[in-house]
Amino acid sequence: MKEIGIDISTEFPKPWTDEVVRAADVVVSMGCGDACPVFPGKRYEEWTLEDPDGQDLVAVRSIRDAIAERVRALLAELEIAV
Repeated sequence: MKEIGIDISTEFPKPWTDEVVRAADVVVSMGCGDACPVFPGKRYEEWTLEDPDGQDLVAVRSIRDAIAERVRALLAELEIAV
């Protein structure tokens, strides 16, 4: 991420709380399955991607770029300017 100008050195995975999901319009998960809270009226997206853990740099870049592409497509669909 650093090579594309995004510093995530202080970031870490955070669990979804009911409050976070209730505040969202669209909930995107990557392997959450039945463990994620589900609320009526929310749009849920399940993005199936390889886990970057233990992958080489080329594979991690590919996964990163696939996520970026999906995010851009979702923002365009929601008519949110970048």
